[in-house]
Amino acid sequence: MRLKTKLVVSATGLTFAIVAVLSTLFVGELLRQRIEQTAAANDVLAHEVVLMTRQAVETGLRANPPSDGTDQAFDAAVKDALRSHLPLSDIMNAIVRYSPTVQDVRVVDARGNTVVSTDPDTVNQPMGRRNSLESLQTGSIAYQIRQVFGKPRVLDTVQALDRNGQSFLVVHVGVRSTFLKNSYEPWLRAAALFALLAAVAAMMFAALLANLALQPIEAISRQLEKLTTQQGGNPALEKSKESDSDAVVRVSQTIDRLGEQIRTKEAGFTALQANLNQMLDTLRDGVLMFTEDHRAVMVSDAVAYFLNRPEGELVGKRLEEIFEPDTALGAAVLSAFASGDQVSAERMTLEDGRQVQISLDRIDDGLGGGSMGTLLTLRDIESMMQLGQELEIARRLAAIGRLTAGVGHEVKNPINAMVVHLELLKGKLNAAGPEAFGGAQRHVDILANEMQRLDRVVQTLADFSRPMELTLKEHDLRRVIGAVVELASAEMQENGVRVLVDAPAEPVMVRVDAELVRQAVLNLLLNGMQAMPDGGTVRVAIRKDHQFSVVEITDEGVGIPADVLPRIFELYFTTKPRGSGIGLALTYRILQIHGGALDVRSNPDPMASDRGTTFTLRLPLAAGAGTETRKATPGARSRAVGEHV
Repeated sequence: MRLKTKLVVSATGLTFAIVAVLSTLFVGELLRQRIEQTAAANDVLAHEVVLMTRQAVETGLRANPPSDGTDQAFDAAVKDALRSHLPLSDIMNAIVRYSPTVQDVRVVDARGNTVVSTDPDTVNQPMGRRNSLESLQTGSIAYQIRQVFGKPRVLDTVQALDRNGQSFLVVHVGVRSTFLKNSYEPWLRAAALFALLAAVAAMMFAALLANLALQPIEAISRQLEKLTTQQGGNPALEKSKESDSDAVVRVSQTIDRLGEQIRTKEAGFTALQANLNQMLDTLRDGVLMFTEDHRAVMVSDAVAYFLNRPEGELVGKRLEEIFEPDTALGAAVLSAFASGDQVSAERMTLEDGRQVQISLDRIDDGLGGGSMGTLLTLRDIESMMQLGQELEIARRLAAIGRLTAGVGHEVKNPINAMVVHLELLKGKLNAAGPEAFGGAQRHVDILANEMQRLDRVVQTLADFSRPMELTLKEHDLRRVIGAVVELASAEMQENGVRVLVDAPAEPVMVRVDAELVRQAVLNLLLNGMQAMPDGGTVRVAIRKDHQFSVVEITDEGVGIPADVLPRIFELYFTTKPRGSGIGLALTYRILQIHGGALDVRSNPDPMASDRGTTFTLRLPLAAGAGTETRKATPGARSRAVGEHV
């Protein structure tokens, strides 16, 4: 090995070793800091649960004190207080739901048995052994890596509630190592990439310095080779020796390495662009990226909601071609660009009454050379508020569903026991004769019938709260509605009701479970027919409204009184003598699980020309379906599916 090669290899290897050691220490310190942050956050959560546990015990013991002074009675009263305190259950479930690392939260008694837990299967079960999250903080880097990235395990944060100087309730916040791994992996990868790039840069810099230091030797070598050639040497041999020199090999290897890096980065940028496009497709905000000369290079799908133009037509267009100055939105955007300033959440009102926020962010080149482009964000305030309401409503409905299922299960057990004993009592009365005990047989029969009716009600409630299984496929909504109208046409004609359908010429594609949607529409058509005992017309209108398909079902019936309207979607609520109170509630739920909405407006005034009721169903359009703008009907009472009624 030549001296030049030895020097370059030695300098590069030493630089790589130094960078590797520093990078390991840097990544280890980052890991330790992240673990400390996680432990501190979970300790705060555990304190919150302890405070809520203390409040639950105090409140429960005040309301239902122990029956006597024994420890067993006190323990039973404490368990009842904890299990009946809804704020404690809510905060425990909220911690599991919103904390990215917490697996479960438990409250354990002094004997190690679980009293309340976010996992119902662990209630009344002994608490298993878990490693402490605090031990992870104080352990070595190798220990921390084994615990977080090794075999999946649960790490524990513990807080105790004392009584008479002794712990009688202990709060356990379980942290899943898999969750920690998923939380730490992104920044660990970023740190590792940074360390790798630093090592490569340092190695290249060391090699450059070595070459600069050896340049005089290379100059001497070239002069000697030139002198040898002039003295009659073999030019071909000298050329071969030159091509085999260390400098040429190093240049060739460097070029290959740079080419590989360019290909790797190109593949990374391609994947990043695909991920960015996928993220933009799911955004509700309209996002447009403009170059320095105000030409659009990136447009999200949601922009069509604000401009009523497909996003594919806007890429490559200039700012003035996208926004018209005679519209409120166009004037505001053009004015913001002309000012040259940053714009943050500037609110404005469009011609159709929608409230929109505009944000304008200048993208600096990072070199002090000026702006590389501009990012324009359009945000619909109503959609933003509706999304927040839907999330809160979904959370409430999930809690109500769990409560309903539990209540139905608890009620059916005593019902079954009562039915069995009634049957035994009926057998004894039958043996004694129909007139025995003052005709008690008749009263027993009445009780049996009422018990059967109550059992049917509980079973219906359980069925209603049970999750539905969806078979989602793309369907033309016009065909779905047409099948329902054809199915109900015979019964409609017998009752003197005519159905008129107004559908667009182009398909209205939705991704739904067609059977469930047909059932929902059929319920509304039959409701409209029953609201017109003397006959009339039911009108069904199908249209598109931005990213939604809309079906309006309007009857000419007696209407719904204003005091009844807020309750029509409640389970078992009905104003009909023979109604079950299930149809509208089921329709409401079908729209809910499809991510749609259900609106209703009604005019019960017999003298009004628009007397009757209109139900409006909204379903998201399938991906790629076209949109059109249609102003909402004024005076409608809109209710997002998922809202508690």
